[in-house]
Amino acid sequence: MSIQQIDKEPRAEEETQAAPAGVPRPEHPRPDRERRNWMNLNGEWEFAETNDTADESWLRKDKSYPGHISVPFCRESKLSGLSRKGFVKNVWYRRTFRRPSWPAPRVRLHIGACDWHTRVWVNNKLAGRHTGGNCAFSFDITDALGDSDKFTVVIHAYDATRSGLQALGKQSDKLRNHSIFYTRTTGIWQTVWLEGAGAGEIGEFSVVPDAGNSRVIIQADISHCPPGAALEAEAHAGGRLAGSASAPAAGRNMLIVLDLGEKHLWSPEHPFLYDLTLRLTRDGATLDKVRGYFGLRSVAIDGAVLLLNGKPLFQRLVLDQGFYPDGVWTAPTDEALRRDIELSKALGFNGARLHQKVFEPRFLYWADRLGYLVWGEYPSYGAHYHKPSVNNPITREWAEIVRRDRNHPSIIGWCPLNETPRQAGELQNTIVDITKALDPTRPVIDASGWSHSHPQSDLLDQHDYDQNPAAFRRRWHSRVDGVRYPARYQCTQQNGAPFFISEYGGIGWNIGNDGWGYGNAPGSLDEFYERHAGLTNTLLDNRFLCGFCYTQLTDVEQEKNGLYTFDRKPKFDAARLAAINARRAACEVDPPLAGSLPRIDWRVLIGGWPDGELAAGWRISAQQPPDSWAQPGFDDSGWRPGRWAFGAPPHVLKSAHAERMPEEFWIRAEFEYNGANFDILSLLLHFDGEAKACINGAPVWNDRCVMDEYVGHAITGAARPHLKKGANLIAIHCQQLERSMYFDAVLLTGNRLSGKAGRAGRS
Repeated sequence: MSIQQIDKEPRAEEETQAAPAGVPRPEHPRPDRERRNWMNLNGEWEFAETNDTADESWLRKDKSYPGHISVPFCRESKLSGLSRKGFVKNVWYRRTFRRPSWPAPRVRLHIGACDWHTRVWVNNKLAGRHTGGNCAFSFDITDALGDSDKFTVVIHAYDATRSGLQALGKQSDKLRNHSIFYTRTTGIWQTVWLEGAGAGEIGEFSVVPDAGNSRVIIQADISHCPPGAALEAEAHAGGRLAGSASAPAAGRNMLIVLDLGEKHLWSPEHPFLYDLTLRLTRDGATLDKVRGYFGLRSVAIDGAVLLLNGKPLFQRLVLDQGFYPDGVWTAPTDEALRRDIELSKALGFNGARLHQKVFEPRFLYWADRLGYLVWGEYPSYGAHYHKPSVNNPITREWAEIVRRDRNHPSIIGWCPLNETPRQAGELQNTIVDITKALDPTRPVIDASGWSHSHPQSDLLDQHDYDQNPAAFRRRWHSRVDGVRYPARYQCTQQNGAPFFISEYGGIGWNIGNDGWGYGNAPGSLDEFYERHAGLTNTLLDNRFLCGFCYTQLTDVEQEKNGLYTFDRKPKFDAARLAAINARRAACEVDPPLAGSLPRIDWRVLIGGWPDGELAAGWRISAQQPPDSWAQPGFDDSGWRPGRWAFGAPPHVLKSAHAERMPEEFWIRAEFEYNGANFDILSLLLHFDGEAKACINGAPVWNDRCVMDEYVGHAITGAARPHLKKGANLIAIHCQQLERSMYFDAVLLTGNRLSGKAGRAGRS
């Protein structure tokens, strides 16, 4: 193919090819990588659906399609024109277009997202296939177009929602929406478009900010690269040239260091964006050209603090599930995407967890423009993680998502999975490692909420929907206090990494007969504000917490715990909520940097399974004992003896010896205390359910928790007055969520050290 210059002023008719009047979602879907020559293919397509996977008769030219659909909206949505909510496995789309008169010699067909396995034919030739329902993909269709003035596109999507092989996010696998699951999305749900590229083509590229050296490092893939070509990069700041660089084009791994003469850092307060232009040139001719933008900023971790541009960052996030009443997963307009961010900022939030959905690039563009922090997440619900067949599709698509979105400065970190079961641990760890390899510039949470399995977690979190502000405060001010426990207990949530409560609140209001929220609905607006303030202030007041995420921005169908209604109408006084949410956090006033985290010399009073021979000998009862059971003088000789842990061990403790236990039991153990001084007394527990503990008959701790690991609870103030030199007694009553769940208890004293932490021996 001959070299052809494409960087010419377009004719007037070419300016209008991108979006004819009346086309839904007419804006360019990728402002982060945009070519001049493009054509929006949204609008009315022929449409058919069937459950017969082998039926390819829809490819025949004489085959009549029974209906029509408005792309890019899914069949389940009102905006599609269909509103079909039943299950269907196959959907077919067909449309004929006039070929654009571009100077660009190559043509690429893009699909923003199509759920789940997609095949595309152009002029009855298979252009390609893609697996995954959440990320953009494209095919070079130049050869399929040939010399024809018109071309026909047929798109088929196979979407077996109930197979367990697909990641669904919050799509319901039942006929109707229920609980935390909502209307499904089948087939195309983001913009379809054509793009004209050069004979040599600028493919995927990454822009890695190096704020400390006022530069960015650009890596680009060049396909069909002719000999003697060069890649040129230019950055503009406010219309002024801020830097330029070039290098010989080298195929798949082009590297350009672009020094910036003007340094403007991106932050939520000052979301400055540089304009970026990449050109592939040869002998003075532009062969291909892509426009985009980038933000210059740094993300780092110091101790228990997340740093943005070297300053402590407290994340005031809201959960955003990205559903719309009329478009389901697809926003009705570009303005709706922007408005969701503005509604959130009006409540005092500075960002969002983009929950169980891969948001479209236009949303991330507005987050970049408006200064809005987001976590990139995968819709991990729905896959049956005990099936090895789910691993490859999820891993491959997540890698595509990271590559698609890593240039957005608004993305503060990656959260591939959410509340995954233990069976997902191996896959989870692999995905974390892949994420860090693809993007070493951001922290990664292996899984939000439950099973933290990766041995080197950057940042950790937990979910807690307790509606009692007092109990909520007791829990999180005793559980997250900057204290690190001996490594043998695998207290990943207390390993000194930054930690935040990434789901809380969810207070229901005006839920009606068919809705729900967490806990009992407040009796008045004042009671709502009081509860919201009590929960939020708990998190703002703990200097060892680096953020929070309130559930949620809007109601979603039957889930009525949003701060706005499903159609984005206000439910509360925005200024009053903003005053609560935006208050300065303790982490910002007194950040727990690495040098300020306490080092502890630990000593074991009562050991658990990880302590081996130091583990306590317990007396156990499965029957309701007398009220005096927790007192030192109680006769427990009739209780059976037990040692180490109880119940079924979790995946991280497969070798643990553990006996089966009922859902409710009472245990007692004697221990010796030598009277030595201590700074900290901690009770480490591993259980799921509700428990309370006494020392020498005095209540010292109680809580209702879901713990997938050992978690330490500071009981110093409550227990110190009741601890005596010599013989002591600890008594614990536990009500588990299920029979034979894993239970273990450890009691430690600790002394703060100015130097390195000492051993953890017997006190």
